[in-house]
Amino acid sequence: MPFRVGLGQDSHRFSHVHEKKPLMLGGIKVEGHLGLKGNSDADVILHALFNSLAQIIGWKSIGSHADKLCKEDGITDSKEYLKEPLKKLKEMDYEITTVGITIECRKPKIDPVSDEIRKSIAKILGIEEDQVGIIATTGERLTSFGKGEGIQVFAVITAIHKSIKKITEKKK
Repeated sequence: MPFRVGLGQDSHRFSHVHEKKPLMLGGIKVEGHLGLKGNSDADVILHALFNSLAQIIGWKSIGSHADKLCKEDGITDSKEYLKEPLKKLKEMDYEITTVGITIECRKPKIDPVSDEIRKSIAKILGIEEDQVGIIATTGERLTSFGKGEGIQVFAVITAIHKSIKKITEKKK
């Protein structure tokens, strides 16, 4: 297949005040907010990206991989979770062309940190910042995420086979 598309989703509730867990979004620490519940750092953006990559390469969702990584291997940094599906994507001769991320939450406000998140995601995925799009919504407070109970993220990744990229580059 010349092109592949993966749609990933993940959501987490906020942790309790006494847990003192930092909020990690897209590989950055967002100051002044409660972290999210999870065995790992609960980086909901990176988890949705994992699921999107998993769909492209034919793997199961992050839940099938995270317990081993987190509980058995002690890896809680979600950036580490992305290394294996990215390696598999490369072995399949595909490269990421675009990433679209939609975040639903009441808090924190995403716009003040969206550029930093975009930069971090681009670095993690090995792509340019302009290949990453981020939008945020409160969803008009219709869901538990919009009401401030947690964060939900949808991520879409498109990838092109390197043989197609070579053909299109020759035509330029």
